[in-house]
Amino acid sequence: MNLEIIKADMKRVEDRSFVGSTVFTLENHSSPYEITFFSTRGTEWDYSLSFAGEPGSEEQFLEVDALLENDDDVYNQLLDAALDTQEIPEEEA
Repeated sequence: MNLEIIKADMKRVEDRSFVGSTVFTLENHSSPYEITFFSTRGTEWDYSLSFAGEPGSEEQFLEVDALLENDDDVYNQLLDAALDTQEIPEEEA
């Protein structure tokens, strides 16, 4: 299944936790998706999946949710896309 990343971002917020997201499309799916990531330390991540725009097929949404749960490579590709956009403050470099 071909995955295309449309945009991604990751920020460190005031409490030093990480919040980011990746918008992506999948081949043969009618709507783009957005996965939002959250981590207090940047090591273990929680995520939330939603449609990036107008809602699409619930069946396709559930397929993507199952894909993220079962395919670490796809999940990591989306997380890495967000992490790659993060700017490291000079005091941490």
